Amino acid sequence: MSTHGSQKRLNTSSIRKMKGKARVVCLTAYTTPIAKLLDPHCDLLLVGDSVGMVLYGMETTVGVTLDMMAAHGRAVMRGVQHACVIVDLPFGSYQESKEQAFRSAVRLMQETGCDGVKLEGGEEMAETIEFLVARGIPVFGHVGLMPQLVNTSGGFRSLGHSDQEAEKIRRDAQAVAQAGAFAIVIEGTVEPLAREITASVSVPTIGIGASPACDGQVLVSDDMLGLFNDFKPKFVKRFAELGPLVSSAVESYAEDVRAGRFPAAEHTFQVRK
Repeated sequence: MSTHGSQKRLNTSSIRKMKGKARVVCLTAYTTPIAKLLDPHCDLLLVGDSVGMVLYGMETTVGVTLDMMAAHGRAVMRGVQHACVIVDLPFGSYQESKEQAFRSAVRLMQETGCDGVKLEGGEEMAETIEFLVARGIPVFGHVGLMPQLVNTSGGFRSLGHSDQEAEKIRRDAQAVAQAGAFAIVIEGTVEPLAREITASVSVPTIGIGASPACDGQVLVSDDMLGLFNDFKPKFVKRFAELGPLVSSAVESYAEDVRAGRFPAAEHTFQVRK
């Protein structure tokens, strides 16, 4: 699905209608320049709380704040003409109550102009999702591995290996879909289970470390572009190796500066005569 040449951006209704018709292309974006580069090729851009780890050097997403998400949401929206944009509700901004979630979501939508919000959680968040959707806030669900729960779930690991774990993820996905989410991220979940869930829910599933059978895929842009050379998750395919290119370019710059080769005459302003 593409609206190239059209002025109208995709929205959450557009994404939901792609179920069974076209694969949803999704990547994370946190800044205006990157959003401009990704926008023509993506159906959905996610301003993820992964920004904490990718841009701020945090070890988990737990330290990300609503202020940070609002700032990066505004930055991404300035670079978008085509894709639907969803902003993550960060840890602690929605779990306390459905009313807290509503206030946080309204703030993000008003301050950024985004199309909806994403929150993590299954059965325990169904009432909150229903509450938000009924009040005009599109919700992107997230089940399976939930990075915001890393401190209680035993770290970053794939899920669904045991019958009990698999059944919990099944129930979570069904609850989120029935509560009115327009789509659901399935993260870090064994392939057959993600495939089964995709076939069983009425809304698109967006996989990350899940299954090729999901209705769409999402990756952290910096991961798939190879900007990190120290760590590569199993589920990431590197579509470029930009890290070494950046390093090489900076090395050349440093050499030219130290040798007095840069700036050259063409890089300076001369007095007009």
